[in-house]
Amino acid sequence: MDIALMSMALSQGQAQQQASISVMKMAMGNAEQQGEAIQKLMSTPNTTAIQQATQPHLGSRIDLKV
Repeated sequence: MDIALMSMALSQGQAQQQASISVMKMAMGNAEQQGEAIQKLMSTPNTTAIQQATQPHLGSRIDLKV
């Protein structure tokens, strides 16, 4: 096997691996940001507004009998 060809193949493989790692780090950063945003949203004191937004039909009517 030619040394130059083997060197080029090895270099190309390393470049692909570095690109894959870079993309994975970006995805992990995005996932971390989304997780922090969800955690912040869930820790807000106004959880009833969130519950009302997700289930607007609950609590809107009360049945009373006198």
